Amino acid sequence: MKRLALTSSLLLIASVTAACGDEEGARFPPVEHAATVKECTGCHMLFPPQMLPARSWQKMMGDLANHFGEDASLDKSLSDDISAYLTSHAADSPSTSDGRRYLRGIAADAVPIRITETPYWVRKHDEISERRFKDVKVKSKANCIACHKTADKGEFFEEDDD
Repeated sequence: MKRLALTSSLLLIASVTAACGDEEGARFPPVEHAATVKECTGCHMLFPPQMLPARSWQKMMGDLANHFGEDASLDKSLSDDISAYLTSHAADSPSTSDGRRYLRGIAADAVPIRITETPYWVRKHDEISERRFKDVKVKSKANCIACHKTADKGEFFEEDDD
């Protein structure tokens, strides 16, 4: 009986700790797919694939010639390889254990391509003024590393202001 009570208490503490941690940030598994790391970080920070559903990554990878105003075209085999990695680690992939929280609020037929426009991202940043994102040190909502110093490692925790 004591063992059951202790186990229940530990599970409760773990779930409360996990919930509190989510309020302050998120941690994603590191991207270890070499082609994805190389090709994506050549131009921007590496975004965790769990932040979007597979259909979004498919759309984005299917039109790299128009990648947010840039031509990021890759040869087909490389593009297919990266697309397979991104979709297999997307928010709605069976391999993503907590992906539902990133999908909450995205309609089943919606295909968001901007992480900064997803309901999850908007909820997490709702107290931040537009002016802050336009600050010369930040420049854009997509510049996660300006505020989350370890975002390039998949860690998005709130930073103390200097």
